[in-house]
Amino acid sequence: MSASIVLGVGGGIAAYKACELLRLFTESGHRVRVVPTASALRFVGAPTWAALSGQPVADDVWSDVHEVPHVRLGQQADLVVVAPTTTDLLAKAAHGLADDLLTNTLLTARCPVLLAPAMHTEMWEHPATVANVATLRARGVRVIEPAVGRLTGADSGKGRLPDPAEIFAVARLVLARGASAPTDDLAGRRVVVTAGGTREPLDPVRFLGNRSSGKQGYAFARAAVARGARVTLIAANVSLPDPAGVDLVRVGSTAELREATVRAAVDADAVVMAAAPADFRPATYAAGKIKKSDDGVAPTIELVTNPDIAAELGQRKRPEQLLVVFAAETGDAEANGRAKLARKRADLIVINEVGPDKVFGADTNTVTVIGADGSVSRLPEQAKEAVADAVWDLVVARLPGSS
Repeated sequence: MSASIVLGVGGGIAAYKACELLRLFTESGHRVRVVPTASALRFVGAPTWAALSGQPVADDVWSDVHEVPHVRLGQQADLVVVAPTTTDLLAKAAHGLADDLLTNTLLTARCPVLLAPAMHTEMWEHPATVANVATLRARGVRVIEPAVGRLTGADSGKGRLPDPAEIFAVARLVLARGASAPTDDLAGRRVVVTAGGTREPLDPVRFLGNRSSGKQGYAFARAAVARGARVTLIAANVSLPDPAGVDLVRVGSTAELREATVRAAVDADAVVMAAAPADFRPATYAAGKIKKSDDGVAPTIELVTNPDIAAELGQRKRPEQLLVVFAAETGDAEANGRAKLARKRADLIVINEVGPDKVFGADTNTVTVIGADGSVSRLPEQAKEAVADAVWDLVVARLPGSS
């Protein structure tokens, strides 16, 4: 469905990346009006924005005054996205200042607003910026977390604009919920999502692992960001693009996954254990590569049981915290899932059958979700993002204080 989108562009070096975001919006059939700041036009000129969008471009309130653009743009938009959002723009938006067309549009918008900050780490972490971000989030504005990486010059750190394709993915999810469902029902919530498959090293070149791609966990993270949550994504050996707006923690083994998840879950409202941790690990690690013997006899690998992360989280779980676990089964899926739900002391379990041509690496999933309260939800085959959104609906309904 075509939507009316305002794409605001702040005056940072990352302004050039907004050209790619604009292309993604227009090629998806959306009508996009680009509203740059005066500083942004020093990085990318108005003719570029006009040519890419097919719409007029202005940064002040004096152009086409008869159309009252400083009011109409915000009133008519289905979504406002500002990328990059500079420190200055965050401050103006938080304090209701309106000295150009973009800041006026932010004040008149009654649709979802998505801000993608980009700045140096010191600016992002400054108490003034932290307070401004908190103020905006409290009003329902989605201020997505910046990425970690190379910044202007030789500096690196948190403050990089997320990949345009990932900003687009969040925007698409916000639009998909439309007016029929709340778009910010996870606002103010902190959630933890795990994704991918752990690897247990045998020697310097080999490991025990599994076929989990991390796609379902990443879909849960994106969907939570789109609904306004602060998301910590703990990724085990995933090669997917980093989702926009998450605090990403990379791990390798089950022990590393356990440590990161237990630490992040302390103050989380919900934990979604979509990762596939290895049940076993080698009892010993060979410092050198295990060689093939001349007699052709294969070595014996002794395995020991890994810690049960989900069960530990279930024991540690606060009364108001929600725990979602997963059961990837090859037979008797529901029976095994119900047993695991009770054993892990979880609130919901997402059950799916797996096999050579099922689930792992696919873009779709078919699941059954069983609640500790006895509820059963059967979700037909659909995109993993749709599965994630449906499960978040079930989580939100169970969170204390949700209407």
